[in-house]
Amino acid sequence: MNRLKTPIIGISVGDVNGIGPEVIIKTLADARINEFCIPVVYASPKIFSFYKKIIGQNDFNLFIAKSIDQINPKRPNVLVCWEEEIDIKPGEDNALGGKYALKSLQLATNDLRDGKIDALVTAPLNKHNIPAEAGKFIGHTEFLATEFSNSEHLMFLLSPELKIGLVTGHVPVKEVTEKITAEKITAKLKLMKKSLFEDFGMNKPRIAVLGLNPHAGDNNLIGTEDENIVTPAVKAAQDAGILAYGPYPADGFFGSRQYRQFDAVLAMYHDQGLIPFKYIAFEEGVNFTAGLPAVRTSPDHGTAYSLAGKNKASETSFRNAMYAAIEIFRQRKNSEDITSNPLPFTPLRRERFRIDF
Repeated sequence: MNRLKTPIIGISVGDVNGIGPEVIIKTLADARINEFCIPVVYASPKIFSFYKKIIGQNDFNLFIAKSIDQINPKRPNVLVCWEEEIDIKPGEDNALGGKYALKSLQLATNDLRDGKIDALVTAPLNKHNIPAEAGKFIGHTEFLATEFSNSEHLMFLLSPELKIGLVTGHVPVKEVTEKITAEKITAKLKLMKKSLFEDFGMNKPRIAVLGLNPHAGDNNLIGTEDENIVTPAVKAAQDAGILAYGPYPADGFFGSRQYRQFDAVLAMYHDQGLIPFKYIAFEEGVNFTAGLPAVRTSPDHGTAYSLAGKNKASETSFRNAMYAAIEIFRQRKNSEDITSNPLPFTPLRRERFRIDF
């Protein structure tokens, strides 16, 4: 059955001058990962030969494959994306780092879209050195949404203690208000509820919605958006069967740890969600792009040039991203099995076990 399939997890290498190769090696060197998936890194073996020496992992070897059809199902693999030598300079922000990060990401995304891999884990890259030919590169989330033609997607940050999604992602603060509408908030809540069921097995999740303004507007003393936009959006979501609550003032909500009473939180903009998340779950959190037809996760940190090549980078977040990709893939398969082949319930039992979207 599909749920028993060992998933093929593609890995884009990220910026070769950052900590991506190091955290990949440290994660895949633990043989236990092979019990749960078939890892495939999109890069060049020469990158890993370089970093293995630096971090003292000379006994670790990747199986070298020229195409996805040649991978070894019992070993971590590197799929050769380029043959040329690269002048690797750990800790340096340069054009080569961006060029090969994009090459790895594009080839891995192509295989993800074509169903040749089951999920994608993206190592960190630097948005500022991505080649101009890629157009305006805002981030992995937006890149993948474009590649999959998904206008509706959700940046969803995951940790054991907190799941938080964003209404707006990588946009300037001065543009946040104009991009937030009641319709968009309600759409994100519907997407979040769908993801919590399909990707995490939550039948009736409770979702908290944060206010946009300080003190959630303080009865219109500090802006009217919370009363005129956020509150109607929460009401519309409730009318659609979503257990949404709010808006809550963000500072008190996190300060009092009220998030522990909910399955997920919807923040209005990037820093409103990312600052508390990284404070609570830094080095173990995972970034997940919900709403795509395929699974993509990443660690919640960047290239960390200051740590590159020093054998100081923690692989915890990257390893968690690997396990999250595996678990979400399997949960989706379970959800597909449940919804495509439902048991023949009587009307009474169907009402008891009814799943709402």
